[in-house]
Parts: sequence; C-alpha cells; structure tokens
Amino acid sequence: MNSTILNITARYLSPVIFLLSLIVLYRGHNYPGGGFIGGLLAVSACLLVVLARGWEVTESKWWPDSITLLVTGLAVTAVSGILGVLAGEAFLTGLWLPALDVPLLGKVKLGTPLLFDLGVYLAVMGFSLKCASALGQEDWS
Repeated sequence: MNSTILNITARYLSPVIFLLSLIVLYRGHNYPGGGFIGGLLAVSACLLVVLARGWEVTESKWWPDSITLLVTGLAVTAVSGILGVLAGEAFLTGLWLPALDVPLLGKVKLGTPLLFDLGVYLAVMGFSLKCASALGQEDWS
C-alpha cells in the first residue's frame, strides 16, 4: 500500500504507541497492565509501520529478529524465577530493590516482578511478530 496519509501517521504514531507500551509494561506489576498488554501494544506499533511500508522494507530494519526476541523473553522470565531460588525462597518469589527517587517519575520500585513482565513483553513481541510475519508473507491467491 502506498498511502501518504498512512505513511505520515505511522511515522508519528508508532513511537507514541511504543512509548505507551513501555508505560503499560512498567506500571503492570502494581496496576492492571504488564508484559502481555505492553507487548501487544509494541507489536501494534510495528504492524502500523508494516501496513504503511510493507513487510520487505520494515522487516529488514528490525533488530533483533522475532525468534531472538522470543528466546530472550523466555530466558529473562526464567531468570526472574531463578533469582528467588538463589535467594533461598520459592521459585518466582518477588524480590525488590530499595525504592529509588527519580526526578519526574517519583519513587521507582524495581524487582523480579518487573523482570518477569519484561520477559513476557519480549516473548509476546517475538511470538506475535513471527505469526504476523508468517501470515503477512503468505500467498493467499
């Protein structure tokens, strides 16, 4: 598709959607949201660019590829669970660092639940992009 309006919309709206996905990812361990919804929002930002520019142009600029995102997400999720075991607790026990006071953000709490959500975020992105890529490049005629 070669639409000027869609190209301009994708250029300006996809970074906003991606930033929103990171906000949903961060606030997900305390409020509704998290890795799954954030990952789907990030994929929707990528797919908006795909609709505007096509698979060939867009997929060549993605780094890392979808399988790498999926495997990295699964590894990060496993590490977040193993950290609890290493601390002498049960698998997937939430461990927290002391809260940091960050300007403009206030108190920032970092811990293994956020690490788990990050793993889910990456895995959802990798899986969804791989599925969309397979469907988008299929010859349906």
